[in-house]
Amino acid sequence: MNYNDITPRTQAYVDKRLLTRAVTNNILGQFGQVRPIPEKNTQTITFRRYNKLDPALAPLTEGVTPTGKTLTKTDVSVQLKQYGDWVSITDVIYDTHEDPILKECTDILGEQAGETYDKLRAGVLKAGTNVLYANGTSRSEVNTAIGKTLLRRAERYLLRQEAKPLTSIVKAGPNISTVPIPPSFIAVCHADLKLDLEQLSDWIPVQKYSDTSSLINGEIGSSGLIRFVIDNNLAPWPDAGGAKGSMLSTSGTYADVYPVLIFGKDAYGVVELSGKGAVSTYVNNPKPSDSDPLAQRGSVGWKGYTACVILNDLWMVRLEVAVTA
Repeated sequence: MNYNDITPRTQAYVDKRLLTRAVTNNILGQFGQVRPIPEKNTQTITFRRYNKLDPALAPLTEGVTPTGKTLTKTDVSVQLKQYGDWVSITDVIYDTHEDPILKECTDILGEQAGETYDKLRAGVLKAGTNVLYANGTSRSEVNTAIGKTLLRRAERYLLRQEAKPLTSIVKAGPNISTVPIPPSFIAVCHADLKLDLEQLSDWIPVQKYSDTSSLINGEIGSSGLIRFVIDNNLAPWPDAGGAKGSMLSTSGTYADVYPVLIFGKDAYGVVELSGKGAVSTYVNNPKPSDSDPLAQRGSVGWKGYTACVILNDLWMVRLEVAVTA
């Protein structure tokens, strides 16, 4: 936290507001395994998973000690990187603008910070190796909307790989905490899919949930074991599919192809630099200096460290579908 030239009380308000706006706009930060790195420690973290043992099917022989097993592990490392931005505010704006300019800047920068982190994570997770196509065997053939059969295939794949449903998510807010949810796989997709999802025969909108106390930020409904969350940072690949037919198309010739990311528990990891906040805010009111002798310029900005990494490709699957026009 950087107090700069405003009071700690004001800075605390700014930090809390910016962090709240950042987290609520960062959809993919809710479902990963969160591992903060302490400050002044390292830029790299290693996630370690001990691999399961084969079943012990041979009966024991009386008086004979069986040969023991040796644990094996899988390590996945990722390095933190730093991101940030700022806006300039002139003294004229401070003096004459009718809106609370500090609040406005904080909101805008908070949304930017959240979207930045979300797009970075989307880029990593869209590169997963397991994919099911709505039709055909490649992206260039896709021109069919999402359907119930495709979703059941995704469920079957995850269950066969022994992916565990999520039972908790990261709570939206300035502090890292988790809240329980009913066991389920989570699908994240663009808002353009909402119409097609609502046509599924087993679709349950959130308005008809028997218990809405565990709603996920951005959730719109469920099908089978899968709960769907909207995230427009999962943008389509324009014109990447087959002949568009009745599907959405950027050019009017080939269908746009939309990714749908479906996760089990611990499929990916999210890393942040802990301490006083994964995102720090910086506020400078206009004040005289050698470079600004008339105190004409101030600024509001944010800076933070983050990283995202796939931990187990077998516990996540990407659907590639078209969307009905």
